[in-house]
Amino acid sequence: MNDMEIRHAVHPDQAKSFDTEQLREAFLVRELFEPGKIRLVYSYYDRLIVGGIQPATPLELRVDEKVIGSKYLLERREMGIINIGGKGTVTVDGSDYALGSKDALYIGSGARDLTFASADKKGGAKFYLLCAPAHRSYPTTKISIQESEPLRLGSDEQSNRRTIYKYIHPDGVASCQLVMGLTILEPKNVWNTMPTHTHERRIEAYLYFDFPEEDLVVHFMGPPSETRHLILHSEQAVLSPSWSIHSGVGTRNYTFIWGMAGENQTFSDMDDVPMASLR
Repeated sequence: MNDMEIRHAVHPDQAKSFDTEQLREAFLVRELFEPGKIRLVYSYYDRLIVGGIQPATPLELRVDEKVIGSKYLLERREMGIINIGGKGTVTVDGSDYALGSKDALYIGSGARDLTFASADKKGGAKFYLLCAPAHRSYPTTKISIQESEPLRLGSDEQSNRRTIYKYIHPDGVASCQLVMGLTILEPKNVWNTMPTHTHERRIEAYLYFDFPEEDLVVHFMGPPSETRHLILHSEQAVLSPSWSIHSGVGTRNYTFIWGMAGENQTFSDMDDVPMASLR
């Protein structure tokens, strides 16, 4: 069985009293990827599971049924996976899906046997996953970054020129509630999601990557009237509750994976926050 860390939900009034380390313990996922390991974090925000898998040899994903209340992980759940490393393969009930860098895989509810492997013995593949409750089964589908229609936004003047790739969403690969994709910032562009917003009806999780170890990203969080921040290094993730903004700025350009689960799948369902009201 693979160990799973449990993260309880935090009320925004409680978060106001947190020091830096308490904020990091509650919302930051620090070490997702380690060669030969599967790391999972179960959040009570919309029952979302965040995970990182870096297989040196093939790794089978199994969890304790006491944690999820079912016989196997995807009995009543669905999963989205994006490979942020070298070439690898995900095997779903005997069917192999080869994933290159930034390729994605949606796995529908009911899939029982999941195995993750790297194409080389050094464990170069790094599979980032989000897993959410599901009420029905949709087909397991691979999505390559080349097949995803790019959406280009931002400007050099605002330092936020970026390209969004939507993988799992209502107009793409169908799912019950999971929405997932990635955003690539152009060189010399460092800001994402500013002006910012909240999602009162959904949790969002961010994974930041594709920047050197000596660089970092400052992730802004908290209610708009009382913002806080977290310092992140590459391949670290953040849980963003529905009451929190989620915006970031880096010491250089970077890539991040965004994923949402909750009441709906509407990509534009957000509550915009005027810049002048941020505190």
